Amino acid sequence: MAYPSVDKLQNTLAAEVFGYAADKKKASGRALGTLIEIVTFYTLCAWGLRDATAIERPAPEFANPEITHNVEFSVHPIVGNKSVTVKPLDLPLTSKKLLKLAGELPDGTSVRDEQILSRTGVMRNSAVVAEHACGFTTAHIHAAKPDSCTVALTDLLEAPFAIFECKRVGVEEGMRKGPQTIEKAKQGAYVARSVSSLQKFRLQSGKVQGVLDVGGGKIRTGDYDALLRQVIDGNDADALRHFILTVGVVSNHGNWFTAENQNKELKVLAHSYDWLLFLTDAGLAQFIEKLLRNPVAELKPAKDAFLASYRAEKTGNSFTKVKIDTKADQALKRYFELHEKEVESWFNVIAPRGGTLNHLQADLVKLARKDWKGIRQP
Repeated sequence: MAYPSVDKLQNTLAAEVFGYAADKKKASGRALGTLIEIVTFYTLCAWGLRDATAIERPAPEFANPEITHNVEFSVHPIVGNKSVTVKPLDLPLTSKKLLKLAGELPDGTSVRDEQILSRTGVMRNSAVVAEHACGFTTAHIHAAKPDSCTVALTDLLEAPFAIFECKRVGVEEGMRKGPQTIEKAKQGAYVARSVSSLQKFRLQSGKVQGVLDVGGGKIRTGDYDALLRQVIDGNDADALRHFILTVGVVSNHGNWFTAENQNKELKVLAHSYDWLLFLTDAGLAQFIEKLLRNPVAELKPAKDAFLASYRAEKTGNSFTKVKIDTKADQALKRYFELHEKEVESWFNVIAPRGGTLNHLQADLVKLARKDWKGIRQP
């Protein structure tokens, strides 16, 4: 890779892609933030969690539902699903059209007015098409053809069992650190420590103790990592009912330093999230190189969607975690599934010590397979 840091790559993108913008570096920085979210989302897809994933859904604080926090991605228990084939395809495909084809809806369902697929072939990832008393229904386009498409309708419980947040701060010209770095770290740390029934308590020795509210005025304590393993590996409904695994994804860009040389901000996040993943400069640069600068044939539809979204005369964005061109979506899903080892190499695991992406994937799959209907019964 010819770029010693993503900051250098950001300057290159500013010159080559965003030359029309009034603030070229800021425009390229926003695009880099989008790419980090894209990498995170399609990693979840490759792990088989696409239908369980919601985007920018409010996550309530534990035992304090009056306060919620929008997170980039939340992974929810699946309690029902069906596949709907729309043929012939009359665009735009809206939630109302889709749910009419799906059949009768449960009592108390509130239908959302969402556009699942536009006339120009832009789809909405994790589109919330209906709200229920205990959860919501999302729509994911699994396959799209000129005259038809197959859509997965998935019923999810409201409370997630895992959340993912992405944090990135660019470096201003002439400065060593982004001015908002510590504020973003504090925001992420607050959310990570607030949403789950399993919370951290630091002892005078510096050791991290776990405190788990199991209901009925009872709490369970012990070494945090050991308690975390007990919750994930076990089937104790009282321990699982309000548990949320917290995952942070951070990028370097001159602010977070490295996995081996952590600055204060990175330490704050590492001590707050259950898992902290570090998307390295080299990893992000490799993805951008294959997507944009020396594109591989597999990612050409994604490159086309990116450039169409960021040209001077653009009319809409078709390359975000929420809205994306259908061909770009298919290309990214395929690439991340076929290049799993390459994608894993883009990340360092900061916390827990000794953890790997395979361990995280296994924990998420294990949580997804729990009997959440029984666990979440009041």
